[in-house]
Amino acid sequence: MTIHTRDQMKSFSKVLPARPATLPLGVAALALCAFSCLASNLNAQAPAAAPLISVKGAATLQDARKDVVLAAMLDELERNKAQLLLQDFQRPFFIEYRLEDLTNYEAGASFGALDNEQEEHHRAVRVTVLVGDYKTDSSRGGNGDGSLLITTVEDDPAALRYALWSATDVAYKNALRSLSEKQAELKSAQTLPQAEDFSHEQPVIVLEPLVSLGFDRNAWSRRIVEASGLYRQASGGAAAGVDSAVEFSGSSMSANALNRYLVNTEGTVLRTGRTIYHANLKVSGQAADGMRIERSYNSTSVTAAELASAEEFRSKALETVDTLRQIEQAPLVESEYHGPVLFESHAAANRFEELFAGAIDGNRPALGTEARTTGPFASSYKARVLPDTFNVTDDPTLQRFAGKSLFGAYDVDDEGVPARPVKVVEQGRLNNYLVGRQPIRDFPASNGHGRAQLGAGAAPHFGVLHVEATDGVAPAELLARLLSMGKERGLPNVYVVASPGRIYRVSVADGKRELVRGAEIADVDLRALRSGIIAAGNDSYVLNLAEVIPSTLIAPSLLVDDAIVKRANRKNDKLPYYPPPL
Repeated sequence: MTIHTRDQMKSFSKVLPARPATLPLGVAALALCAFSCLASNLNAQAPAAAPLISVKGAATLQDARKDVVLAAMLDELERNKAQLLLQDFQRPFFIEYRLEDLTNYEAGASFGALDNEQEEHHRAVRVTVLVGDYKTDSSRGGNGDGSLLITTVEDDPAALRYALWSATDVAYKNALRSLSEKQAELKSAQTLPQAEDFSHEQPVIVLEPLVSLGFDRNAWSRRIVEASGLYRQASGGAAAGVDSAVEFSGSSMSANALNRYLVNTEGTVLRTGRTIYHANLKVSGQAADGMRIERSYNSTSVTAAELASAEEFRSKALETVDTLRQIEQAPLVESEYHGPVLFESHAAANRFEELFAGAIDGNRPALGTEARTTGPFASSYKARVLPDTFNVTDDPTLQRFAGKSLFGAYDVDDEGVPARPVKVVEQGRLNNYLVGRQPIRDFPASNGHGRAQLGAGAAPHFGVLHVEATDGVAPAELLARLLSMGKERGLPNVYVVASPGRIYRVSVADGKRELVRGAEIADVDLRALRSGIIAAGNDSYVLNLAEVIPSTLIAPSLLVDDAIVKRANRKNDKLPYYPPPL
């Protein structure tokens, strides 16, 4: 299983202040995982209580109160619900407490020796307070609402409640100020909002087991040390004779266990947990002309058992070092190429993640505008965005695909709304957006896609986005069609993009592949996805993204009618003045 990882979750110590502090509006927005909140009224303006639903099992409020953390959160929530009111101001209609408990392990090695190894445990609470009502509330979107506070890692009810009380006070005052500013802005707007500010949702109770890190730290420490030293091999094996090709060789192992607790005044109670494990090797060097080359291998999973075995990790690490040498010795892309390009499934999945995934988020537009949402698909509702044979579904309830665990799977989103499949594109037409609890025109309710970074406010984001073509063909047939197109157009060569950083020039005459370096792809944008796809494969690549919001994109290979392959505009550095010590 090959899985691509762009980034890893960072521990709270790297993104939040070192000492406990309640962060005001502006400061919280500056942190990478800034904790933000909404604001609202707990009494008359709230609708009649909706029936409670249970997503998993038969959890009850009594079950939730057996958890010390949840009990403290519920007690403080009830107290603030009853007492939170500044004289001459509105009472909140909605309060949400979210506590995130993160255990983070990291180890790194370079050149065959251990650099660092540490494990940290952090907790933070994010309080959302909404003032006003469901139609017009105090939220401004993003992480500018609410407050964030780093709290104790011990299950001390008094300490937890004190932190929640302090953060709630700040969030309430922020909400009052925000509502006043919003009401003034609405008075000067010609176009009134086309949807309510906050959606009505049924409360749920979900109590998942707490998660913890479970892997052999000593074994993985030895493994990454060995991998980072494979560049030393002078003979034998896949990395034979690569000493002078490698200028940097580093390997790392990280693991994160996140337990997330959430309660709100509508009656929702959540305790969810997930783990992510990531091991990698990264090597870099320079070609003879000074061009910098980098290659990496990643093994990522939701359980330690699904990581690469010791033998597989070593084998892939050797292959990565050898590939670096191959690319360094590969010819440069010479003249600019215009013509058909085949994106194999790995590369195609990356393109869809970069271009398409964010475009289907149903984010609330700015006040006073007529747009349905923001982004490149703001006016594309019911319009064709892909070929007629394409369907795209986001299904967070899909736990596994082709035997692989999926990072983007979840049962309930970070706003307490049960996950459900959403048919985003049907027969090429955009029929849905991914929506959280901030409605947009034609989408008055959440479809279970409100997702949050550590400490940040929830926003629409994909979970498991599956791209399919009803007329997909075998990869071999795609390659044959690529060569045929090249022959018809009188091209001596065509190009295949295998994965990020691996591009091949393919001879039309005999189909021989040649790795090239210094190439970049241009003119493959949303327009090209809509009108430039000639054919798609019946294969699928699982792109698991271990980012601040874990997600998965599954896509097939794509044959694009016309793209540009050209030399990248990169600065070439001078080579080292003398050889490495080995």
